Amino acid sequence: MGSQASARERSGIRRARGAASALLVFGLIGGLAACANDPLAEQYRAGDNKGFIAANGFQIVEIPEGERTEPVVFDGTTETGEKLGSDDVAGDVVVVNFWYAACGPCRAEAEALEAANASFEGEDVSFIGINTSDAPETATAFAEQYGVTYPSLMAAQDGAIKLAFADKTPINATPTTLVLDKQGRVAARIIGQLESASILQTLVRDALEES
Repeated sequence: MGSQASARERSGIRRARGAASALLVFGLIGGLAACANDPLAEQYRAGDNKGFIAANGFQIVEIPEGERTEPVVFDGTTETGEKLGSDDVAGDVVVVNFWYAACGPCRAEAEALEAANASFEGEDVSFIGINTSDAPETATAFAEQYGVTYPSLMAAQDGAIKLAFADKTPINATPTTLVLDKQGRVAARIIGQLESASILQTLVRDALEES
């Protein structure tokens, strides 16, 4: 961070996110254990980890370090009115999920995303949603209904948010989930509904283990 104040703000965001996640973590442990035997995850791990397309069109692309673009620089306002940007999560592996409330696959994958979020509690990992269509009230209601504890940036009235990511990687479908490495570069892209937490956990863990 560029200043002590920014560092304190970032720490505060993590503490707030951590406190909310802790309330769900015990209920999610069983779901995470089930994910360990996910057949789709096993299919993915059996490949070369650079490209995967399931029969239902679900796609994963993992980008080697030497082929990644420049870091994504972004900032915006969350559904609760807080400012949040790339500086606030600098040095973390960051999961970015593009969604909107009326999107069926977005509703279906919400539990898996939150399970992955909870599993990295206390580590240098941040989850951020990018809501592409809704008003803050709708996004807040969605988070309450589906138990989502991480913040979402509201992009419906701020096209610069989505553009910041689209400038570095294709964002052609919703939902799309990105994994940014510790330098803020796109390390992996998931297109389509995340059916379980395990594949995303693998991608995040790979990024964490990079030097």
